[in-house]
Amino acid sequence: MTYVLLCLANIVAGTINALAGGGGLITFPLLMLTVAPVTADATSAVALFFAYPAAVWRTRSQLDGVFGHGWLWLLVVPSVLGGVVGAVLLSRTGNRNFIEFVPWLVLIATIIIVLRPILVRRDEGGSVHPNITMALWPVAIAGIFLVALYGGYFGAGIGMLMIGALSFISRGVLKNFLTLCMRGMAVLVLVLQGNVNWKYGAPMAVGGLLGGYIGGMISHRANRTLIRSIVVAIGFAASAYFFWKAYGPAITHIGVE
Repeated sequence: MTYVLLCLANIVAGTINALAGGGGLITFPLLMLTVAPVTADATSAVALFFAYPAAVWRTRSQLDGVFGHGWLWLLVVPSVLGGVVGAVLLSRTGNRNFIEFVPWLVLIATIIIVLRPILVRRDEGGSVHPNITMALWPVAIAGIFLVALYGGYFGAGIGMLMIGALSFISRGVLKNFLTLCMRGMAVLVLVLQGNVNWKYGAPMAVGGLLGGYIGGMISHRANRTLIRSIVVAIGFAASAYFFWKAYGPAITHIGVE
Protein backbone atom coordinates (compact mmCIF):
# COMPACT_ATOMS: atom_id res chain seq x y z
CA MET A 1 0.00 0.00 0.00
CA THR A 2 2.87 2.38 0.81
CA TYR A 3 4.38 1.81 -2.64
CA VAL A 4 1.07 2.56 -4.33
CA LEU A 5 0.53 5.74 -2.33
CA LEU A 6 4.06 7.00 -3.05
CA CYS A 7 3.66 6.18 -6.74
CA LEU A 8 0.37 8.10 -6.83
CA ALA A 9 1.99 10.98 -4.94
CA ASN A 10 4.77 11.12 -7.51
CA ILE A 11 2.25 11.19 -10.34
CA VAL A 12 0.88 14.31 -8.68
CA ALA A 13 4.41 15.65 -8.10
CA GLY A 14 5.41 14.98 -11.72
CA THR A 15 2.29 16.75 -12.94
CA ILE A 16 2.98 19.71 -10.65
CA ASN A 17 6.58 19.86 -11.84
CA ALA A 18 5.39 20.05 -15.44
CA LEU A 19 2.84 22.76 -14.67
CA ALA A 20 4.32 24.99 -11.98
CA GLY A 21 7.45 23.40 -10.49
CA GLY A 22 8.03 22.36 -6.90
CA GLY A 23 7.15 18.67 -7.12
CA GLY A 24 9.98 17.89 -4.71
CA LEU A 25 8.00 19.60 -1.96
CA ILE A 26 5.47 16.77 -2.35
CA THR A 27 7.79 13.77 -2.59
CA PHE A 28 10.45 14.71 -0.05
CA PRO A 29 8.20 15.26 3.00
CA LEU A 30 6.28 12.06 2.23
CA LEU A 31 9.48 10.04 1.95
CA MET A 32 10.67 11.56 5.23
CA LEU A 33 7.80 9.68 6.88
CA THR A 34 9.15 6.31 5.73
CA VAL A 35 12.95 6.53 5.34
CA ALA A 36 15.92 8.41 6.80
CA PRO A 37 16.32 12.09 5.74
CA VAL A 38 19.33 11.65 3.42
CA THR A 39 17.71 8.62 1.80
CA ALA A 40 14.47 10.59 1.38
CA ASP A 41 16.33 13.39 -0.44
CA ALA A 42 18.26 10.98 -2.67
CA THR A 43 15.19 8.87 -3.48
CA SER A 44 13.16 11.98 -4.27
CA ALA A 45 15.90 13.08 -6.67
CA VAL A 46 15.74 9.74 -8.51
CA ALA A 47 11.95 9.72 -8.51
CA LEU A 48 11.74 13.09 -10.29
CA PHE A 49 14.87 12.80 -12.44
CA PHE A 50 13.44 11.05 -15.49
CA ALA A 51 11.27 14.03 -16.41
CA TYR A 52 14.43 16.00 -17.34
CA PRO A 53 15.48 13.91 -20.38
CA ALA A 54 11.91 14.14 -21.65
CA ALA A 55 11.96 17.92 -21.19
CA VAL A 56 15.23 18.22 -23.12
CA TRP A 57 13.79 16.08 -25.91
CA ARG A 58 10.66 18.28 -26.10
CA THR A 59 12.76 21.45 -26.47
CA ARG A 60 15.49 19.97 -28.69
CA SER A 61 14.50 22.14 -31.66
CA GLN A 62 15.25 25.26 -29.62
CA LEU A 63 18.80 24.05 -28.99
CA ASP A 64 19.78 24.00 -32.67
CA GLY A 65 23.19 25.54 -33.19
CA VAL A 66 24.14 25.39 -29.50
CA PHE A 67 26.12 22.18 -29.31
CA GLY A 68 29.70 22.48 -30.49
CA HIS A 69 30.18 26.02 -29.19
CA GLY A 70 32.92 26.50 -26.61
CA TRP A 71 30.82 28.81 -24.43
CA LEU A 72 28.40 25.95 -23.68
CA TRP A 73 31.15 24.18 -21.72
CA LEU A 74 31.46 27.27 -19.52
CA LEU A 75 27.92 26.51 -18.36
CA VAL A 76 27.97 22.69 -18.47
CA VAL A 77 31.16 22.27 -16.41
CA PRO A 78 30.00 24.31 -13.38
CA SER A 79 26.58 22.62 -13.62
CA VAL A 80 28.15 19.17 -13.49
CA LEU A 81 30.70 20.08 -10.82
CA GLY A 82 28.06 21.76 -8.65
CA GLY A 83 25.77 18.74 -8.93
CA VAL A 84 28.57 16.35 -8.00
CA VAL A 85 29.81 18.44 -5.07
CA GLY A 86 26.27 18.93 -3.76
CA ALA A 87 25.54 15.20 -3.93
CA VAL A 88 28.85 14.33 -2.22
CA LEU A 89 28.10 16.85 0.52
CA LEU A 90 24.66 15.30 0.99
CA SER A 91 26.18 11.82 1.25
CA ARG A 92 28.73 13.06 3.80
CA THR A 93 26.31 15.11 5.88
CA GLY A 94 24.73 12.22 7.78
CA ASN A 95 21.10 11.95 8.85
CA ARG A 96 21.57 13.59 12.26
CA ASN A 97 23.10 16.73 10.76
CA PHE A 98 20.88 16.79 7.68
CA ILE A 99 17.70 16.77 9.77
CA GLU A 100 18.76 20.18 11.14
CA PHE A 101 19.01 21.55 7.59
CA VAL A 102 15.69 20.12 6.38
CA PRO A 103 13.38 22.90 7.68
CA TRP A 104 15.61 25.56 6.15
CA LEU A 105 15.92 23.74 2.82
CA VAL A 106 12.15 23.23 2.57
CA LEU A 107 11.60 26.91 3.48
CA ILE A 108 14.11 28.07 0.85
CA ALA A 109 12.50 25.84 -1.79
CA THR A 110 9.06 27.23 -0.90
CA ILE A 111 10.29 30.81 -1.17
CA ILE A 112 11.73 29.96 -4.60
CA ILE A 113 8.25 28.81 -5.67
CA VAL A 114 6.78 32.07 -4.34
CA LEU A 115 9.33 34.03 -6.37
CA ARG A 116 8.64 32.06 -9.55
CA PRO A 117 6.90 34.97 -11.37
CA ILE A 118 10.08 37.02 -10.86
CA LEU A 119 12.58 34.27 -11.65
CA VAL A 120 10.73 32.90 -14.68
CA ARG A 121 10.35 35.53 -17.35
CA ARG A 122 7.82 35.01 -20.10
CA ASP A 123 9.95 36.73 -22.73
CA GLU A 124 11.67 33.98 -24.69
CA GLY A 125 12.69 36.17 -27.60
CA GLY A 126 16.20 36.73 -28.79
CA SER A 127 19.07 34.34 -29.20
CA VAL A 128 19.90 31.32 -27.08
CA HIS A 129 23.54 32.35 -27.28
CA PRO A 130 25.04 34.29 -24.33
CA ASN A 131 24.60 38.04 -24.32
CA ILE A 132 27.07 39.03 -21.59
CA THR A 133 30.55 40.50 -21.80
CA MET A 134 33.70 38.46 -21.19
CA ALA A 135 34.29 40.31 -17.92
CA LEU A 136 31.02 38.94 -16.49
CA TRP A 137 31.65 35.29 -17.37
CA PRO A 138 33.39 34.48 -14.06
CA VAL A 139 30.33 35.82 -12.21
CA ALA A 140 28.01 33.80 -14.45
CA ILE A 141 30.03 30.62 -13.94
CA ALA A 142 30.07 31.12 -10.17
CA GLY A 143 26.32 31.71 -10.16
CA ILE A 144 25.60 28.55 -12.16
CA PHE A 145 27.90 26.56 -9.86
CA LEU A 146 26.09 27.77 -6.71
CA VAL A 147 22.69 26.97 -8.22
CA ALA A 148 23.95 23.51 -9.21
CA LEU A 149 25.42 23.01 -5.73
CA TYR A 150 21.97 23.57 -4.23
CA GLY A 151 20.45 21.31 -6.89
CA GLY A 152 22.85 18.49 -6.12
CA TYR A 153 22.27 18.81 -2.39
CA PHE A 154 18.50 19.27 -2.25
CA GLY A 155 16.97 20.23 -5.58
CA ALA A 156 13.38 21.36 -4.92
CA GLY A 157 12.78 24.47 -7.05
CA ILE A 158 16.03 23.97 -8.96
CA GLY A 159 14.40 24.56 -12.34
CA MET A 160 13.25 28.03 -11.35
CA LEU A 161 16.63 28.88 -9.81
CA MET A 162 18.35 27.79 -13.01
CA ILE A 163 16.03 29.93 -15.11
CA GLY A 164 16.71 32.86 -12.80
CA ALA A 165 20.47 32.42 -13.19
CA LEU A 166 20.23 31.99 -16.96
CA SER A 167 18.07 35.08 -17.35
CA PHE A 168 21.25 37.12 -16.95
CA ILE A 169 23.13 35.02 -19.54
CA SER A 170 20.87 33.69 -22.30
CA ARG A 171 17.40 32.29 -22.96
CA GLY A 172 15.94 30.01 -20.32
CA VAL A 173 15.58 27.11 -22.77
CA LEU A 174 19.06 26.00 -21.69
CA LYS A 175 17.56 25.34 -18.25
CA ASN A 176 16.37 21.85 -19.13
CA PHE A 177 19.69 20.79 -20.61
CA LEU A 178 21.83 22.19 -17.78
CA THR A 179 19.48 20.81 -15.12
CA LEU A 180 19.68 17.40 -16.80
CA CYS A 181 23.50 17.53 -16.66
CA MET A 182 23.52 18.67 -13.04
CA ARG A 183 20.82 16.35 -11.68
CA GLY A 184 22.09 13.45 -13.74
CA MET A 185 25.54 13.61 -12.16
CA ALA A 186 24.05 14.19 -8.70
CA VAL A 187 21.76 11.16 -9.05
CA LEU A 188 24.71 9.06 -10.26
CA VAL A 189 26.72 10.00 -7.17
CA LEU A 190 23.80 9.30 -4.84
CA VAL A 191 23.19 5.90 -6.47
CA LEU A 192 26.87 4.95 -6.25
CA GLN A 193 26.94 6.05 -2.61
CA GLY A 194 24.00 3.75 -1.87
CA ASN A 195 21.71 6.55 -0.67
CA VAL A 196 18.69 5.59 -2.81
CA ASN A 197 15.90 3.35 -1.54
CA TRP A 198 14.95 1.54 -4.75
CA LYS A 199 11.88 -0.09 -3.22
CA TYR A 200 10.29 3.35 -3.25
CA GLY A 201 12.42 5.03 -5.91
CA ALA A 202 11.59 2.67 -8.80
CA PRO A 203 7.76 2.85 -8.60
CA MET A 204 7.95 6.58 -7.86
CA ALA A 205 10.09 7.13 -10.97
CA VAL A 206 7.37 5.45 -13.05
CA GLY A 207 4.80 7.69 -11.39
CA GLY A 208 6.94 10.76 -12.10
CA LEU A 209 7.14 9.90 -15.80
CA LEU A 210 3.38 9.44 -15.96
CA GLY A 211 2.84 12.69 -14.06
CA GLY A 212 5.09 14.60 -16.44
CA TYR A 213 3.11 13.22 -19.39
CA ILE A 214 -0.19 14.22 -17.77
CA GLY A 215 1.16 17.67 -16.99
CA GLY A 216 2.12 18.13 -20.63
CA MET A 217 -1.37 17.14 -21.77
CA ILE A 218 -3.24 19.51 -19.45
CA SER A 219 -0.74 22.37 -19.41
CA HIS A 220 -2.92 24.60 -21.60
CA ARG A 221 -6.01 24.13 -19.43
CA ALA A 222 -4.60 24.02 -15.89
CA ASN A 223 -4.72 26.97 -13.50
CA ARG A 224 -0.98 27.29 -12.79
CA THR A 225 -1.46 30.04 -10.22
CA LEU A 226 -3.81 27.87 -8.18
CA ILE A 227 -1.46 24.89 -8.41
CA ARG A 228 1.51 27.02 -7.34
CA SER A 229 -0.52 28.37 -4.39
CA ILE A 230 -1.29 24.82 -3.25
CA VAL A 231 2.40 23.86 -3.51
CA VAL A 232 3.39 26.95 -1.54
CA ALA A 233 0.86 26.14 1.19
CA ILE A 234 2.17 22.57 1.41
CA GLY A 235 5.75 23.85 1.48
CA PHE A 236 5.16 26.31 4.32
CA ALA A 237 3.20 23.70 6.28
CA ALA A 238 5.96 21.11 5.82
CA SER A 239 8.59 23.67 6.76
CA ALA A 240 6.72 24.58 9.94
CA TYR A 241 6.38 20.89 10.82
CA PHE A 242 10.08 20.22 10.30
CA PHE A 243 11.04 23.36 12.25
CA TRP A 244 8.93 22.18 15.18
CA LYS A 245 10.30 18.65 14.92
CA ALA A 246 13.89 19.91 14.90
CA TYR A 247 13.70 22.74 17.40
CA GLY A 248 10.35 22.40 19.18
CA PRO A 249 11.48 20.05 21.97
CA ALA A 250 14.43 22.28 22.84
CA ILE A 251 12.21 25.39 22.95
CA THR A 252 9.65 23.58 25.11
CA HIS A 253 12.39 22.42 27.45
CA ILE A 254 13.69 25.98 27.82
CA GLY A 255 10.15 27.19 28.53
CA VAL A 256 9.69 24.59 31.26
CA GLU A 257 12.92 25.63 32.93
